[in-house]
Amino acid sequence: MKKRGKKYQKARAQVDRNKRYSLDEAISLMKKIKYTKFDETADASFRLNVDPKNADQNIKGSVLLPHGLGKQFRVLVFAKGDKEKEALNAGADYVGGEDLVKKIQDGWFEFDKVIATPDMMGVIKNIGKLLGPKGLMPNPKLGTVTMDIAKAVKDAKAGKADFKVDKQSIIHTSFGKLSFEDSKLKENFLAIFEAIVKMRPPSVKGQYIKSVAISSTMGPGFKLDLSQLMNAISK
Repeated sequence: MKKRGKKYQKARAQVDRNKRYSLDEAISLMKKIKYTKFDETADASFRLNVDPKNADQNIKGSVLLPHGLGKQFRVLVFAKGDKEKEALNAGADYVGGEDLVKKIQDGWFEFDKVIATPDMMGVIKNIGKLLGPKGLMPNPKLGTVTMDIAKAVKDAKAGKADFKVDKQSIIHTSFGKLSFEDSKLKENFLAIFEAIVKMRPPSVKGQYIKSVAISSTMGPGFKLDLSQLMNAISK
């Protein structure tokens, strides 16, 4: 494993590995020890007590963040006819069908979000192996396979955070930029946390969320106090 640089090590030394931070403390310190010149992304990870191999425990979803993600997303839509016009009017960057499938097969990936109408899923099934590993395959649970194309495009542009549990039962997602005000980062994080809490499968026994941590793109992680988080969304 590549050894981290001196600036990272200095930042890491300011984090108590044994402490469970409040969300306010973690956000404040995460911003304070930032050592890069670019606007880093604020990331979150949730370790769940689920088995993704079980269909009902394969957690995935999306939430429209109160303050967006601080990024301009390029949206591609697979649609035809009136839905193609609807997508363009809503601000989609690319709209099409077989023509876009061919471009993607040829290695084109200049987009961040993919949306499709249900009737177009047969058209894009051949690129599932290309879109899936990148987290781009449209999915009804994420609201990206829909007939309400205008809403889906606007949500994607506004900053809709998608999340999905991985094979290690962890959800990795982002909740804004470090340049955001602390209060906005907090509200964005809690929106995601509450959405995940509400998706607890009935089949899960015992503790559902094992641990939660946040970090910036280049910074060290902060373990969060779960009880304080639960109190925050119960108010």
